[in-house]
Amino acid sequence: MDGQPMSDVWRNRLVWQKSRRSNPSGNCVEMAELPSGDIAVRNSRDPEGAVLVYTREEVEAFVGGAKDGDFDHMLV
Repeated sequence: MDGQPMSDVWRNRLVWQKSRRSNPSGNCVEMAELPSGDIAVRNSRDPEGAVLVYTREEVEAFVGGAKDGDFDHMLV
């Protein structure tokens, strides 16, 4: 389901959330839960831009991997 276009109607009804670690320059992503339970993700610097949609299971796998340090090597 990732990469599906999102209508402006749905985009404006969602409650978007940034990480508490977001910096003032806005270099972060925002996430919102869809009525279906899927998770929408967008770039906070481009709120009218592309929205990627992932299943809850896909987001759980990513967050779990991030907590485990699986992606730390990309930040060096």
